[in-house]
Amino acid sequence: MPFKETGIQGLYVFEPKVLSDERGYFYESYNENIFNDFGITTRFVQDNQSYSKKNTIRGLHYQLNPNAQAKLVRVIYGEVLDVAVDLRRHSPTYGKHFSVRLSADNHLQLYIPRGFAHGYSVLSETAIFFYKCDGFYHKESERGILYNDPDLAIDWLVNEQDAIVSQKDKLNVSFHSAESNF
Repeated sequence: MPFKETGIQGLYVFEPKVLSDERGYFYESYNENIFNDFGITTRFVQDNQSYSKKNTIRGLHYQLNPNAQAKLVRVIYGEVLDVAVDLRRHSPTYGKHFSVRLSADNHLQLYIPRGFAHGYSVLSETAIFFYKCDGFYHKESERGILYNDPDLAIDWLVNEQDAIVSQKDKLNVSFHSAESNF
């Protein structure tokens, strides 16, 4: 089975079957039937892609209900540390985070259900990050949690003095002050 448990309900690492030969490789990055057979029936409606430099930290982002988004994320070029934080108040892992290295070389993907904040840091010189969303971007529902919140204690694998963070993300609130309706 290409899905691996993360210790947080609903959050899965997806490892596609990669076919390699002297020409290179081929794999299905998404197949609705495989996901449905595993019980993931998410209908994706929007694809996003970003390019970032080493030491960039993007996140932690989420959208409130009813505009929350599930995501399937992967790296097309380079390597990132991908992070998801459980915001579901009645979850036994509320406030816990999971991180995984995603790269163009390992082909791993992370399925993030609704109710999670999401972010990543760039570990390679540059990275191209791709994600599918099951909901459209909705500015009024957009929220953010401070990437360096001491209560979350996320190790982004980036030295704080080298971190490249947008002004918008620097103004995000602490985890305990974050608005959540999950």
